[in-house]
Amino acid sequence: MAAAFGGYAVDAFDYMIYTFTIPTLIALWGMSNTEAGVIATGALLSSAVGGWGAGVLADRYGRVKILQLTVLWFTVFTFLSGFTNSYEQLLFTRTMQGIGFGGEWSVGSVLIAEMIRPEHRGKAVGLVQSSWAVGWGAAAIAYAVAYSILEPDLAWRILFWLGLVPAILVVFIRRYVKESEVFTETRAQIVATGTRSSFLEIFSPALLKTTILASLLATGMQGAYYAVTTWLPTYLKTERQLSVLNTGSYLLVLIVGSFLGYLTSAYLSDRLGRRICFILFAISAAVLVVMYTLIPITDTVMLFLGFPLGFFLSGIFSGMGAFLSELFPSRMRGSGQGFCYNFGRAVGAVFPVVVGHLSKTMPLGEAIGLMAGGAYLIVVVAALALPETRGKTLVAFG
Repeated sequence: MAAAFGGYAVDAFDYMIYTFTIPTLIALWGMSNTEAGVIATGALLSSAVGGWGAGVLADRYGRVKILQLTVLWFTVFTFLSGFTNSYEQLLFTRTMQGIGFGGEWSVGSVLIAEMIRPEHRGKAVGLVQSSWAVGWGAAAIAYAVAYSILEPDLAWRILFWLGLVPAILVVFIRRYVKESEVFTETRAQIVATGTRSSFLEIFSPALLKTTILASLLATGMQGAYYAVTTWLPTYLKTERQLSVLNTGSYLLVLIVGSFLGYLTSAYLSDRLGRRICFILFAISAAVLVVMYTLIPITDTVMLFLGFPLGFFLSGIFSGMGAFLSELFPSRMRGSGQGFCYNFGRAVGAVFPVVVGHLSKTMPLGEAIGLMAGGAYLIVVVAALALPETRGKTLVAFG
C-alpha cells in the first residue's frame, strides 16, 4: 500500500505541475489555449496506451516489475520537460511521460485489489487513490514557493526538474514489495494446465458489454475531472484575476476537499456499494461545477465552494480501482482494468482541448462547466447499466 500510495502521489505531482505552468508558457512562448490543451491531451492519450500496455505486461510478467518500470519512466520524462524550449519539444516529452503516468495506476490498483479482503477492498484502493490529492497538494505548494522566490522563466523549469526526485521510490518497491498470491497462483495454473490467456479476451462476447460500459464510466469521470483541473489555475488567474498566492489558496481548499472526498467515498463504496456511490458523487459534482464556473458568485463564496467541489470531483474515483478489479477475472484483470480506465483517459483527454477551443467563442468558465456537466451524465448512465460487485471474492484464474 505504501508503494502504490507513493507511486500514485508522484504520478499526480508530475501531471499537475504542467497545469500550473500553463499561464507562464503561454506568456513566454506565445502558446494559444488550444496548444496548451493539446499538450495536456497528448500526455493523456499516451497514458491510455501506456495504461493498457502496462496492464497486459503486468498479467504476463508481474505487477511489481511493471510498477517499477512505470514509475521510473514518468519521472525521467517529467525531468526532461524542464529542458524544453518550444511547444513542439514539450509536447514530445509530456506525451512520452504519459506512457508511464497511465501505467502506474493500472498496475498499482490491481496489486492492492488482489491483496485486500473483499469487505475492505474499496477502502484500501480508495486510500491509495487519495494519494492523488497528496501529489496535487505537493505540486501546488511547490508552485507557490517556486514562483514566490524565482522569476517565472526559471521557476517553471525547476518544477519539472523536481519530478525526478520520486525515482527513489523504485528502490523501495524493488526491495520491499512482493507479488500478490492471486497473481502467483494464476500464473502457476496457466503453466500447469497449458492454458493460453489473451488480453483480447476482454472483447469476447462474454465480456464485451462489461468492457464497453466500464470504459464509458471511466470516460465520464476523467473527462469531467480533466476539463476542470487542467484549466482551473488558468481560470482563476485570467478570469478571476487572482495572484499566484491567492490562486494557491483557492486550490489548497480544493485539494483538501479532494483528499477527504477520496477517503469518504472509499468508505461509502464498501458501505453503500460501488454504483450508488458513483451516481451520488457524479450528480453532486455536476451541480458544484456549474455553480463554480457558470453562476455569478463572489470570490469568497468561490473559496468556500472549493471544498465540496474538490470533495465530489475527486471522491468519485475512490471505488473505481476496486470496481474494475471485480469486473474482470484474474487472468486478464490487468488488461481489462488497464484498457477500460485508460480508454476513458484517452477520450477524456479530448475534453481539455475542447475546452480550450470553446474558450475562443465563450468565457473559459462556461466551457469548463459545459464539458464537465455532459461528462457526469455519462457516468450516471453507465453506472446504472453495470452490475454491483461489492463483496466479490477475487480468486486465482477466476
